[in-house]
Amino acid sequence: MSAPLDLPEAPFTLGAQLEVRASHPVLRDREFLLSEGRSWTWKRYRDECVRTAHFLLGRLAASEDAGGEPTHVAMMLENHFELLSLYGGCGYAGLTLFGLNTGLRGETLAGVVNQSRARLLVVDQRFAGEVAKVVSKLDHVRPENVLVLPTTGDAVDGIDWLAAMDREVGIADGSHAVPDVEVGPESNLMVIYTSGTTGLPKGINNNHFKLLAIGIRMVNELELGIDSTGYACMPLFHSNAMFLGFQPAFWAGGRLAMRERFSASNFAPDILRHGVSYWNYVGEPVHYILNALEREHGSEQAILAAVANHPEARLRYAIGNGASPPDIDRFTRWMGLDDMFELYGSTEAAISTFRKKGDPRGCVGEVTDAAVKILDESGRECPPAALDADGKITNYADAVGEICRVSGDTALFQGYFDNPGANESKYREGVYHSGDLGHVLERDGKRFLFFDGRTDDWIRKDGENFSAAQVARLLGEHPDIELAAAYGVPCAVSDEHVMAALRLRKDAAFDPRAFYAWCDEQVEHGGMDRKWIPDFVRVVDEFTFTQTQKVLVRELKKDHFHRDRLPDAPIYWRERGDTAFRPFSPEDFAGQRAVFAAAERLELLDR
Repeated sequence: MSAPLDLPEAPFTLGAQLEVRASHPVLRDREFLLSEGRSWTWKRYRDECVRTAHFLLGRLAASEDAGGEPTHVAMMLENHFELLSLYGGCGYAGLTLFGLNTGLRGETLAGVVNQSRARLLVVDQRFAGEVAKVVSKLDHVRPENVLVLPTTGDAVDGIDWLAAMDREVGIADGSHAVPDVEVGPESNLMVIYTSGTTGLPKGINNNHFKLLAIGIRMVNELELGIDSTGYACMPLFHSNAMFLGFQPAFWAGGRLAMRERFSASNFAPDILRHGVSYWNYVGEPVHYILNALEREHGSEQAILAAVANHPEARLRYAIGNGASPPDIDRFTRWMGLDDMFELYGSTEAAISTFRKKGDPRGCVGEVTDAAVKILDESGRECPPAALDADGKITNYADAVGEICRVSGDTALFQGYFDNPGANESKYREGVYHSGDLGHVLERDGKRFLFFDGRTDDWIRKDGENFSAAQVARLLGEHPDIELAAAYGVPCAVSDEHVMAALRLRKDAAFDPRAFYAWCDEQVEHGGMDRKWIPDFVRVVDEFTFTQTQKVLVRELKKDHFHRDRLPDAPIYWRERGDTAFRPFSPEDFAGQRAVFAAAERLELLDR
C-alpha cells in the first residue's frame, strides 16, 4: 500500500476535509469515484457536493412553512455518485441526511419519512412508484420536494432532481463558493437506520466526528493510501458500506469503485477492472461470490488462475461480518488476500472488534476494550468458555450472554434520533446493551469474542437486523393465522434464518404454496421486506406463555428446526429461489447437518 498523503490541517468536518483534498495538487484532478462508464475526480466530487448544498439550502428555505425540520433531508437511493454528492452536500450545508432502506414499503416507509421530519426526499427512479403510493401520507414533505434521480433510462414521472438543480443552481460546469453555514464536528451528519424490536426502524445519529474517526481507524488498520481503491457494492444507506467503504477511501485520498447493487457474478470482473484493493461486506455475499466463481470456472486451479493470479489482481483485504470460517479460508485463498477482517460491530459503534490472522478460528477478534463484558440475565459477568480436548465448549450455557459495555460513556454511540425510550433501553445504569449474544475465549492473556446470535427480539439475516415482533405481526394478518411468533434460527452460511411458529385458526390447514404466495404478495403490495419471509415454518397447536402472557420465544428458538427434538412437529421449509414451502423431513435435516458440519457450524444446531 502507498504511504498516507500529507495534507494540511483542517477542521474535523466532512466539508473542510474535502476542501483540502480537492485542492491538493496531487489529488485535485485524480480519480475519486468510478463505476462502469463514469468517473469523478476529487475536484468534481467537491463541486457536485457544494452545488448540491446550495440547492438543498435554497429548496428548504423556500418551504419553511411545511412544518418539518429545517435541516433534515431524506434519501431512498441505490449506490450512485449522486448519493455521495447528496451526503457531501448535507455536510457542507450543515444538514442531516436520513438514509432510508430501499426495501421500505407502504406504512413503514411513510412512518420512517414522517418520523425523520425531513422536508425534502430524493428517491431513486426505481423506487419512485413506492413513494408515490404514500406521498399523500407524508406530513412534512410537499409533493414538489419529492425529487427523482433518473436511473432507469426512462422518462421521469415526477420532478427530475438533476434537472431541477441545473435550473435552480446552475449546470455542473464550474465551482461554487462554500455555503456560509456554521458546521462543527459535533453536527449530526447522517442518521442511519437499524431495525428496532418494535415499531419503526430506529435511526442512529452519526456526527461528522464519528464518521471521519471511523475512516481514520480503518485507514490505519488496513494501511491505506492514495493508491488504494475500495469497492462499494453493499448499500451506502447502510453503515457497513458508509463506515467501511466510503469513509476509508475518503480519508486516505484513495478511490472508490461503485456498483448500484451487489452482484455475485460481477464481483470478480469489477475488482479486476477497477484495481480494487479492499472490499467491505456484510451477510452472505462472500458465500454467493464463491458459488458464482465455482459455477463459472469449475476447479480451484481455474479460479486461482482467473482471479488470485490474474495480472490485474490488486485485492488485498476484505472486511465485514457474517462469513463462515470455511468461506473465509476459500475467499482468502481464491482472492489472494493478505488478510480478511471478520469483525463485530454495529451502526451504534459502541463496541467493535477485528479478527486478524492468527486469531482463534471462528472468532470475531480480540476484545481490547476492558469495559466490554459478557453479562448474564442477572447482570453478572459470564465466565470465559472452557474447551474440551476436541475444542468444544463444555460450559456453553454459562459462558454465553449478552455482549455489553460497562462504562460511564458510550464510546462512539451518539444515541438514537428522537427516540429517548430506545436510548434508555440501550444504555441503562452505566451499561450499554448490544442485544447480541456472545462468549469470550481466553488465550495467552487475550480475550477473543465469538458471536452467538441475537436475543429473542431480533433477527439478523443477510447482514440486516430487523424486528422479530414486526415479522410476527405481519404474519398474523394472514386470514388463517390466529397467532404468530418469529425468531432467528441457525444458518450455515452466516447470520440467521427466519423461522415462524404459527397457531392456525380453528378448522384451518397450512397450505405451503398458498402461504408463500401470500407472503410474496405482502412484499409486492404490503409492508413486508423480502428478507422477512420465513425460511422455516412450524405449525403449533398452542404456544407456551410467560407470566405476562407473552409467547415464550426462547424455547421455540432453542428447538428451532431440530428434528431430533421435534420428531413429529409439522415443519416446512424453503430454500433460496423456491416459490413454495415443502415439508421438512428427517432426511432434509440430515442434509442440513452435513451442510453445517462442512461450514464448521454444527454446534449452532446442537447447542
